[in-house]
Amino acid sequence: MAEPGDRVRLRDVLRGFLRTLPDSGIIARGFRGLGALAPDRAASIGLALEDTAARFPGNPALRFEGRTWTYAEFNAWANRCAAVLRGQGLRAGDSVAILMENRPELLACVAGTVKLGTAATLLNTQQRGAALTHSIGLTRPRMLVAGAECLEALGTTPCLPGGSAALAGYLWDGPGTPPAGFASLPALAAGAETDNPPETRAVLAGQPAFHVFTSGTTGLPKASVMTHLRWLRAMYGLGQVALRLRPTDVLYCCLPLYHNNALTVCWSGTLGAGACLALARRFSASQFWDDIRASGATAFCYIGELCRYLLNRPPTPADTAHRLRLAVGNGLRAEIWPAFQQRFGIPAIFEFYASSESNIGFINSFGLTGTVGYCPMKFAVVEFDAQAEQPRRDARGFLRKVGTGEVGLLIGQVNDKAPYDGYTDTAASEAKLLRGAFRKGDCWFNTGDLVRDQGLRHVQFVDRVGDTFRWKGENVATTEVEAALNQFPGVEEAVVYGVLVPGTEGRAGMAALRLAEGTADLRALAQHLRQRLPAYAVPAFLRLRREHQTTATFKYRKADLKQEGFDPARISDPLYVLLDWARGYEPLTSALHARIGGAPSVLAP
Repeated sequence: MAEPGDRVRLRDVLRGFLRTLPDSGIIARGFRGLGALAPDRAASIGLALEDTAARFPGNPALRFEGRTWTYAEFNAWANRCAAVLRGQGLRAGDSVAILMENRPELLACVAGTVKLGTAATLLNTQQRGAALTHSIGLTRPRMLVAGAECLEALGTTPCLPGGSAALAGYLWDGPGTPPAGFASLPALAAGAETDNPPETRAVLAGQPAFHVFTSGTTGLPKASVMTHLRWLRAMYGLGQVALRLRPTDVLYCCLPLYHNNALTVCWSGTLGAGACLALARRFSASQFWDDIRASGATAFCYIGELCRYLLNRPPTPADTAHRLRLAVGNGLRAEIWPAFQQRFGIPAIFEFYASSESNIGFINSFGLTGTVGYCPMKFAVVEFDAQAEQPRRDARGFLRKVGTGEVGLLIGQVNDKAPYDGYTDTAASEAKLLRGAFRKGDCWFNTGDLVRDQGLRHVQFVDRVGDTFRWKGENVATTEVEAALNQFPGVEEAVVYGVLVPGTEGRAGMAALRLAEGTADLRALAQHLRQRLPAYAVPAFLRLRREHQTTATFKYRKADLKQEGFDPARISDPLYVLLDWARGYEPLTSALHARIGGAPSVLAP
């Protein structure tokens, strides 16, 4: 198996390939589906749902808190939603903003929306005020559908009925009488027609299906466009060619449906196979395995930190009491991968790499360790200047590829087979493109991610551009430092970032730590890091916190941490500094802070 940092070996790929042979029929069906897709062809999520409902009408399609809907029942429900939306004046090309927490009504509303050729704008239920107002305005929706549980969030914006930014129409999904200005979606849907809407047959694969927002860890979110084509490629390529999901599978999803791991990976995978999506309201580390068993799940979808939360729970005899045969997701750290897989007895882990706006994707379909897998589309890993945060160009102005085993910026070629759908903001879309990368006239998408080229078209995720920083003339990958910190006893979570130090170039490393019960030996921690990292990569500063701020999908919010730096006058959390290897980390006082500002050379070499 490929170990973290190693090159991928041909023998391991061949062994992995042999393991896929029993599912050759599913794989062939996936490749046939991929081959038939084209942007100008009538193919859509709605048609896929109708086809699956016709082939597997009695199969469970959706399971939620003890209740199950078959494909025939769910398709009829989606059709009723489509009829309501049509009756409210919705037409192909419009967009509908949907603000609702995870529950079956949300998915039925989304399915009904896309059946009309209308784009569903999936709003982040954690947003409030300016951020939520910004997100609603980005896609200029004609209508907004709100769940009762989200009225408080909507009330922080001017987008309510009668407000200064009111929309053309409002639908309400909740019990009782809807608020003023809202029509009741459940009441209208109760008597609506259940036949497949004729509009679905005219929807082309290249049309927008969803607007999915970036996490907004720095600045306001951007809305990326997800076409039917990209969603269907995930259904065939990820769900069938890579995961080989079967009609008997149940995939458990506790991630928010406004995130593409849930909306695209989970839903498309189960829909394409005629399998069941077991939906949870939200992730709960204490409830996770009980939900897995209660739902009969054979698979689940993760985001990396979710796995760490589960691994940090006390072991129990029931850890392996489940029916799981696979897990799929992204961000599983190499340092916990083997322990997570072994403790919970998960036969196969399918790590992948993708993003809402990217035109390429990788999938670890051969079950190797420490890799996001391979990509059939054209990509390159090129040299990157971390200080300038730009790819390096040679004397002729062209990019240069890195060698196997080296780290660089991942880019994907934009062409007919891998189009770039971009954001709703044209300027933001153009900023992600690299033109004239290897020859005049070519165009490549800048993923903004640093990866290691592992050979055989495999890569390993290393860090995000902006997270990697330069210190003492060397690039420091925050993920590698976080991995070393998380291996130290007592460290529950580590967030690493670079901070400005007066009188120096680049940024010094700083780590915000959440510790387990009790305190960690910070002198021993310095020695631990010195043994595992180059001296320049060892954080100069520590910050101890009770909790880390994260997005709903567990991405750390580093922007504020970077801005606050290491000033004890601004930060109430305990701060520590590394001045001497023998003493280890020691409390950072105001006097020491002033001393560092006047003579930064006092930091440990």
